[in-house]
Amino acid sequence: MNKIEEINACIHAEREQLLTHPLYSHIKNITDLRLFTEIHVYAVWDFMSLLKSLQRRLTCVRVPWIASDYPNTRYLINEIVLAEESDEYIDGSRLSHYEMYLDAMQSMGADTSAIEQFVSVIKDGTKVEDAIRKMDIDVRIKEFLLYTFDVIFNGGDHEVAAAFTFGREDLIPGMFNAILKEIQLQFPDTDLQKFIYYFERHIELDGDEHGPLAMQMILELAGEDEAKWDAIKAVSKEALKKRIALWDAIYDAIDKAYYGNKKRFSNGENENLL
Repeated sequence: MNKIEEINACIHAEREQLLTHPLYSHIKNITDLRLFTEIHVYAVWDFMSLLKSLQRRLTCVRVPWIASDYPNTRYLINEIVLAEESDEYIDGSRLSHYEMYLDAMQSMGADTSAIEQFVSVIKDGTKVEDAIRKMDIDVRIKEFLLYTFDVIFNGGDHEVAAAFTFGREDLIPGMFNAILKEIQLQFPDTDLQKFIYYFERHIELDGDEHGPLAMQMILELAGEDEAKWDAIKAVSKEALKKRIALWDAIYDAIDKAYYGNKKRFSNGENENLL
């Protein structure tokens, strides 16, 4: 068994729990889908910070320029950054995947004010950890975000790469396929063109290109160092546990919208599949 196979065996239970999570079948109408995006958008946003942390660590983004120690990995990271930060959108424009997601949310009537206010506070100079802790949101969402930035600020290169690869990037193809299947099944008459485009781009890029590139990065960063491989396993497993908790939080939010906040459905959207 090679090292990548060892990691996959270590995180198998958590991956299966995510890929078969009841959240996917819990999204039954457009209101549920909007609520899903209003929480999931935080994971779309903080993913970019993981990626940019890797770019800062593994390439050279300062002047004067000095070649980094990872010639193969710096190509891989720059290749991923190009797509994630300036991909071609459905209308031919160039946007980051986060910006695509916001636009897709707005096109289907989801509320983007919370995430935009959160990012605005950080842009104005508030430390990201303080901004997260002050959010009026489920604690599991806060813990998901705080773990991401704990790894970014305190982890080694290989640990940030682990969170990116096994906690996020490597997971996306199967996970998003499951969500996309539910969308197409439940909402055949709803205009979700932009949202579906976003998911299809992730499936295409992460399954065919970014996932394999990220695995190469892990191999180069860890090498033959057993301590690094052990740390990669630990970070990967914890990142997946945080993602499971995030999915649990969304599942519970949908339940609360049905049973604890009836006014959310005052327009009758809970009564029919849209």
